[in-house]
Amino acid sequence: MKEGPNIARIAALIGDPARANMLTALMTGKALTASELAAEAGVTLQTASSHLTKLDQGGLLRQRKQGRHKYFALAHDDVASVLEALMGLAAGQGHLRTRIGPKDPELRRARVCYNHLAGDLGIQMYDSMTSRGFLKHDDKVLTLTDQGRNFITKFGIDLTGLDQQKAPMCLECLDWSERRSHLAGSLGRALLSHMEALGWVKRTQGSRVVSVTSKGQTAFAKAFPAQ
Repeated sequence: MKEGPNIARIAALIGDPARANMLTALMTGKALTASELAAEAGVTLQTASSHLTKLDQGGLLRQRKQGRHKYFALAHDDVASVLEALMGLAAGQGHLRTRIGPKDPELRRARVCYNHLAGDLGIQMYDSMTSRGFLKHDDKVLTLTDQGRNFITKFGIDLTGLDQQKAPMCLECLDWSERRSHLAGSLGRALLSHMEALGWVKRTQGSRVVSVTSKGQTAFAKAFPAQ
C-alpha cells in the first residue's frame, strides 16, 4: 500500500452523480437543507440523507442546526476550488450537461464560485490586478503587494480584518468555463461582498449567476480595466 493522501476516497465521494449534483448546488455559497439537496440530486430524502452522511464523514461538508432544521454547506474553500477545477476538466473533455437557455452565457460572464467572483469578470479582475502589480506569485504563493494593499484600502476594504483571519488572503482558483485563474481566498470573498454592497452586482436567487448593474458595468471597468 502506497503512503500519502487517499485521492481515491475523495474522488469516489465526489464521483457519484447524486453527490456531485449536491456539491455543485452548494457552490452558490448558501447552506441548503437535505430536502433541497435531494431535489437538486433528483433522489429521495432517505437516499439524500445517506449521501450527505458520507460527504460529511469525508470532510467535504459541514452542517449546522437552526431550530428544527439542519443545513449543509461546503466544508471550506478548498472543496470549492477542487469542484471548480473538476468542472473545468469536464468541460475541456466535452463532458457537458445539455442545458440550453439564457443562463449559460450569464454563467460564463459572471457567477459566484462558493464565495468569490468567477466567470469572465472574475478572470478580468484577476488579470487586471496581476498586470498592475497588485498580485504576485512568490514561491508559488499568491500574495497581495504593497501597491495592491494600497489599492484595496482605497477601494474600501479593511485589510486589518483580513490580516487577522486564519484563512489565506489570496488564492488562485481555476475557472471552469475559461480554465484560467480567478481570485479566491478571503480577499476574493471580501471583493465580491463589497461590490454587492456598492450595488455593482446582484446574485440571482437559486442560481450561481451574478448580474451586473448598469452602475456596476461602468464602475467595474474603471476599477479593473481589461488587459
